[in-house]
Amino acid sequence: MEQQRTLQDNIFLFLKGLAMGAANKVPGVSGGIVAFVGGFYEEFIYALKKVNKKAFFLLVSGRFKSFYYYINGPFLWVLLMGMIVSYFSVSKVLDYFLLTQETYVWSLFFGMILGSVYYISKQFKQWNSSTILWGFIGLGIGVSISFLSPAKENDHLLFVFFCGMISVSGMTLPGLSGSFILMLLGNYVLLLVDSVNALYDTFFEIIQGDFSFWNNPKRLKTLKILAVFTLGSTAGLVTLSHLISVVLKRFNAITTAIIIGFISGSLGVVWPWKETIYKLNELGKPLLDSNQHKIILNYQRYIPSIQEAATWWAIFWMGIGFVILMALESYAHKKKQ
Repeated sequence: MEQQRTLQDNIFLFLKGLAMGAANKVPGVSGGIVAFVGGFYEEFIYALKKVNKKAFFLLVSGRFKSFYYYINGPFLWVLLMGMIVSYFSVSKVLDYFLLTQETYVWSLFFGMILGSVYYISKQFKQWNSSTILWGFIGLGIGVSISFLSPAKENDHLLFVFFCGMISVSGMTLPGLSGSFILMLLGNYVLLLVDSVNALYDTFFEIIQGDFSFWNNPKRLKTLKILAVFTLGSTAGLVTLSHLISVVLKRFNAITTAIIIGFISGSLGVVWPWKETIYKLNELGKPLLDSNQHKIILNYQRYIPSIQEAATWWAIFWMGIGFVILMALESYAHKKKQ
């Protein structure tokens, strides 16, 4: 699916990659939603589907240019670069605001997801008894996932590889948050915080001519975990894209209905007003895992008071998130004309 892209197209695609990377980092938010609403979801899936035996043959035979265009490299390269840059920039900013302004960050994403439900539902014209039923099934699964309790952290490399395969669901299945799945599996902090920070620190140490990380067993172990996680994510991305491309062709209406249900169900995960429930010891203090992180059991959601100014500020940020989605819709609509 090779396309001629202008500089403006590439800039917007890079920004969408930034948005996908940031969304994949936040538990409860799906990077696939950005792809779906941004109008490039099917192109993304079909480009990944091209990573097959033929692509491998082109690569090993040294036909790099043919390989590049066969997998729609001009599209994938710009998008993936945006996602990579996001993990070392936008996601860092998100980490900071999640610590300092958590409610408002959740509110912004809640508004964006609400906007995506509105946008996709408005575009979908095939509602009938069957698609409505599948939509409710998707909604039920999405809501059920949001109330599951996280497992303990596990750094076994086979399990890390499995986590990598599962985590890309947020990129290939709109509404299913890969980062939230990692939280349920107990490895969110290990794989999306500690590992990324270790790579970030190592990268800048190398630039400064500092190679002391070679003598740091904990750093090397974390980098090994990140490498295995990346391999698992790559494997999952390719295999899932092949499966989803078949499903999109044969059951497009049902798939879209399930996606709408998934996205609607994920609203419970990003509900702004919630308190974290930690596992406690005999003294009533939060238990820590092997990396000294508090062990999360679940979240206690509550209805906010409309008399508090913070509640109205949160609603304001919901509105901002909704407007952002409408702006994306407007841009996608103009591109189709």
